[in-house]
Amino acid sequence: MRSTATVLLGALVGVAIGLGLYTFVYAKGYSYLANDPNACANCHVMREYYDGWMKSSHRMAAKCNDCHTPHGLAGKYAVKAANGFFHSFAFTTGRFPDVIQIKGYNHRVTQDACLYCHADLASAMLGVHSRKDAACLQCHFNVGHSAASFTMTFPAAPGPGSSEEPSYADR
Repeated sequence: MRSTATVLLGALVGVAIGLGLYTFVYAKGYSYLANDPNACANCHVMREYYDGWMKSSHRMAAKCNDCHTPHGLAGKYAVKAANGFFHSFAFTTGRFPDVIQIKGYNHRVTQDACLYCHADLASAMLGVHSRKDAACLQCHFNVGHSAASFTMTFPAAPGPGSSEEPSYADR
């Protein structure tokens, strides 16, 4: 007779394999490993954002990963993995707003991407702003997704020195 531990281990391995196959085959999880913007539109809620990017000025200069993931290899795939999990969880459970908001850590990643690509312009512009926490997306919210009909909203930024960490809802 098999021990309970063996049966439990077999069940856990089976669930892991099943979830892996579902994620990478049925849900096209493999497509997120590449840099193809079509992968972002795998989820129907992202179609309008993808369509907006297709008509934007950034289409020829930047793909989704250029603005929404860090530029280093490890950071890029860490963000992709975390966002993949949390976005899938939110979409599966229906716990996402009608108007998707970028906030928390993802907002900082996108801000860093703006500064990375537009370093010379950004340093000149930041001198004009008296606020040290000025974010590019506050004024240029429609640059990457200019033709989308959504309204971009931002939550209040944490105060200076805040150690606020993003929760799953912040991703």
